[in-house]
Amino acid sequence: MKKIKALYFLSLLFTTSIAHAFQEDLGSAYKKNYTNYKVSDSIFPKSFWNSESVKITFVPSIFFGSTAITWNGREHILETRNKYIPEFANTFDDYLQYAPGALAFGLKASGVKGRNNIRRSVYNYAGSMLITGIFVNSLKYSTKVMRPDGSTANSWPSGHAATAFANAAFLDKEYGLVNPSYSITGYGMAIMTGVGRSMNNRHWSPDILAGAGFGILSTNLAYFFIDKIYGNKGDNLSFLSKIEGNETPSFLAVRLGASFNSNNILKFHNDGPEAKIGWEAGFEGAYFFTKSIGIGGEFTISGYPLAQNNTNKLEASDTFEQYNLSTVNSALGFMNAGIGPYYAFHFSSKFNMMLKATIGYSFGASGKIEAKQNDTDIFLPVNILDNMTISSYKPHSSFRWSTGTAFTYNITDQLGLSLYADYSTTKPTIKYTPGNPQLNSSNNKFESNKADLHYLSTGLRLTAYF
Repeated sequence: MKKIKALYFLSLLFTTSIAHAFQEDLGSAYKKNYTNYKVSDSIFPKSFWNSESVKITFVPSIFFGSTAITWNGREHILETRNKYIPEFANTFDDYLQYAPGALAFGLKASGVKGRNNIRRSVYNYAGSMLITGIFVNSLKYSTKVMRPDGSTANSWPSGHAATAFANAAFLDKEYGLVNPSYSITGYGMAIMTGVGRSMNNRHWSPDILAGAGFGILSTNLAYFFIDKIYGNKGDNLSFLSKIEGNETPSFLAVRLGASFNSNNILKFHNDGPEAKIGWEAGFEGAYFFTKSIGIGGEFTISGYPLAQNNTNKLEASDTFEQYNLSTVNSALGFMNAGIGPYYAFHFSSKFNMMLKATIGYSFGASGKIEAKQNDTDIFLPVNILDNMTISSYKPHSSFRWSTGTAFTYNITDQLGLSLYADYSTTKPTIKYTPGNPQLNSSNNKFESNKADLHYLSTGLRLTAYF
């Protein structure tokens, strides 16, 4: 349960930080016709958010706090990467980190007005990159954290993530008031850059979170100093104040929460391993044709750790005692995708509720229960050392349907924080295979059963309207 509580707390930190990263300090300049929502409606005092120190440091502070919280769990996140894409290697993140900034300057070159004219934008961007470089390089070579691939000791913080989020914050500040889709695109690129650093096994998750914090902080500081030099908040404020938004609740969202199964996923032995409580993370979005009716979908990854106190019932106790071994296991994983209709109820300018029903597929990932040597001074026979697997399991792909609801509080006219709950069901065939016979108990046998899974997922969702 401690892991579940930590996930809830982390989801609150993550969604709040991204929500305020999207918020533009000019607040009410962008209004939706159907809500007429104002920043003054926020649950937080307007004077608090208008404070320059809060505008500059609040979001980075949340990312830095998330870095500390996820530090001890970074091995588990790496385990998820190794489960799905152990051989992944691609250089897309080397280029994607600069894409939000390139998009901003491309818009300016095309004549699309943003917050500032081209010369002032160049000053802001250069200042942001300079401050980012100072932060990242001074810390990389003083903290000397080893990368997860073991290549070099300069992992924390991630320079790619810092650059990507500095670029995304730049695009957000220049064009977020013109259309929130620019902010969504920029931060989406930054998030994918961070994901790419993890997929390429180049960074731990705390490295990426810290890099995001330093990147946003750098852009905030650059704009603060340049605005002081110019004596105003932007060159084109009068133009931006006339822009009005879309009238439908079309949205993109990032979500993180816990998942609870009504049945044990690995129900092969009465005294075998249990996998009932897990986590999920992913993306969701919908396009609304009217204020109430739309179509959308979700893409999520979920993991269900095995209960450690049950995995030891599969081991050959005499062998484990003789060689001082213990068990380690990887979580059972699923990648889920679905599409279907959405329906929205608008209670007020601040609150709405969405209902959905989706159909799709669930793709399973294999995992293992393995033996670990606790005392390396004890000699292990070759027939054990060469194969430390006790058991392996593989869920096959299966049809999945889901229904759910989300209650959203609108932080601003562009962004909301949602509490969601989804009920899903799927019936994958799961193959369970014993490993090294020297490590297995006599009760550990090959099984291939169809699991009947019914699970409730609940957590927090950042909802960005476009």
